Amino acid sequence: MAVRERVSEYRRRMRERGFRPVQVWVPDVRAPAFAAEAARQAALVAEVDRSSDDQAFVEAVAAPWDEE
Repeated sequence: MAVRERVSEYRRRMRERGFRPVQVWVPDVRAPAFAAEAARQAALVAEVDRSSDDQAFVEAVAAPWDEE
């Protein structure tokens, strides 16, 4: 059986079982542009002031788990 026939048969069986194919596109993590953007974003995160009031805000609006 040729590859095309096997794939066709597999897809037919999966459809019979109630599945449908889905195609998902994701960034190519091997691309130089991806690595450069990841490095740029990591540098921005590293520069964030550790004493910012972001964490204080999160703690102020968050309810403790044991009080819910």
